[in-house]
Amino acid sequence: MKHAAISNVEQQLFALSTLVQLGKRGRHAATPQELGFVMVNETHSLVPYRQAVLWRRDAAGAGSVIAISGAAVVERNAPLTLWLSRALAKLDAAAADNAPRAVSADDLPPALREEWEEWLPAHGLWMPIMEGDDRRLGALLFARDQPWSEGERHLLQELVDGYAGAWAVFRGRRRLFGPWLWRPNRMVKLAIAVAVFLALWLPIRLSALAPADVVPLKPAIVRAPLDGVVDRFKVEPNQDVKQGQPLLDLDPRAIKNRLEVARQALAVAEAEYRQAAQQAVFDDKSRSQLAILKGRMDQRRAEARYAQSLADRIHVTAPRGGIALLDDPDDWIGRPVSIGERLMEIADPSQAELEIWLPVADAINLKPGAVVDFFLNISPDAPLHAALRQTSYEAAMSPNGVLGYRLKARFAEGTPLPRIGLRGTAKVYGDRVTLFYYLMRRPLAAARQLLGL
Repeated sequence: MKHAAISNVEQQLFALSTLVQLGKRGRHAATPQELGFVMVNETHSLVPYRQAVLWRRDAAGAGSVIAISGAAVVERNAPLTLWLSRALAKLDAAAADNAPRAVSADDLPPALREEWEEWLPAHGLWMPIMEGDDRRLGALLFARDQPWSEGERHLLQELVDGYAGAWAVFRGRRRLFGPWLWRPNRMVKLAIAVAVFLALWLPIRLSALAPADVVPLKPAIVRAPLDGVVDRFKVEPNQDVKQGQPLLDLDPRAIKNRLEVARQALAVAEAEYRQAAQQAVFDDKSRSQLAILKGRMDQRRAEARYAQSLADRIHVTAPRGGIALLDDPDDWIGRPVSIGERLMEIADPSQAELEIWLPVADAINLKPGAVVDFFLNISPDAPLHAALRQTSYEAAMSPNGVLGYRLKARFAEGTPLPRIGLRGTAKVYGDRVTLFYYLMRRPLAAARQLLGL
C-alpha cells in the first residue's frame, strides 16, 4: 500500500510539472498556428490519446477545423476535415453547458454517425475553450480507444483554461488593431477620402533642385594678347594680385625672331633710300625712285613697330586687383593659345553669386527675384538665401554634360559669402500650385510624351 501511495504521488507531480510546461509553451506561441500545434500535439505528453482536433467557432455558430494532431497543415477540402467541421459543429450545438463531457458516435445525427468509426476512435472527450464564463471560442476534441477518467478530465480542464488565455491574447490583438487599421467602417473611409481630396488642393510652392556653383560676380577676364605658346606663370591659383602685377609670359622666341627680321628689313630699306637720295642729285632716274623707296621704308618701319608691340605684349599683367582664378599652371606650360583665348579670371572675393544649371526635365516657370536656397556640400544644414537675377533664354550643355538652363542668383544682403569655387545644390522656388499638380507634374508630363496628348 505504501508503494502504491508513493507511485500515485509521483504521477500527480509529473502531471503537474507537465501541465506547467504545456501552459508555458502555449503562452509563448508566436502565432495562432503555433498555439494550435501545441494544443493538439504537445498535450499527449500529459494525457495519452490517439487523435486530437482543434475547432474554432465563428459568430454564426458554425466553425472550422484549424489544427489536427499529426498534421502540419490542415487541408481544407480533405474528406476528414470536411466531416470534422460538420460533426464538431453538431457537438457544439448539442452542448447544454460549457463543461467537458464524453462524446461518441451516438451524439451525432445518423448522417454523420456512420463515419465516426472510419475517422475517430470510440471514446471522445469534448473540451470547450472559453473566454470568460459565457463566450465559447471553440473546442478541443480528444479521442482514444479507452474511456476517459475523471482525473484526466480535471487535468485537461486546467490545461485548456491555460490554452484559452493564450488564444484570447491573439484574439485581443486582432480586435485592438484590426477594425481600426485594416477594416474601418464606412464613415471612417469617407472621412479619410474627403481629407485626402481636400489636401490635394492645398497651395504649395513649386520648386526644383539643381546643381550650383559659387562664381565671381563680374570678374576681369585675362585673355591671350596674341597667338603664341605659354612659357611660364608667375602666380598661383587663388593668389592675391594687384593691378599691373605680372601674371604670365608667352614664349618670346618667335616674336623676337620676327622683330629681328623686321628691323633688318627696315635697315635695308633705309640704306636703299639714302643711296637713291644721293644719286638723285645727278641722276633723274634715281630721283623718280625716291617716292617708291620712301614708301617701302615706311612700311618696313611699321612692321618693325608692330613686331615691337607684340614683343611688349608677351608679358601679361593684371587688369585689376583681386584673386587669380585658374587651373593648375603646370597644365598650361607649353600649350599653344590663340589671340583672345581665356587664360584666367581676376575676381573680387567680396563679390560672388550663384551659377545654377537647371536640367530641362526639371524646368519650371521662374521670374526675376525668385527665392533660391543654396545648400553647400560642406555644410548642408545651413542653407544660404539668394534671389534669382538672370535666366538663360535657351538651353545649353552644362559643364557636366547635361542639357539645362543657366541661372544666376545674387546672395541676399547680410548673408556670409561662401568661398568662390564651392559647390552645392540650389532649390529654386516658382509659383504656387496645388499639391495635386506638385505630385502629378512629372507623371502627367511623361504620360503626355508617351501618349502624344
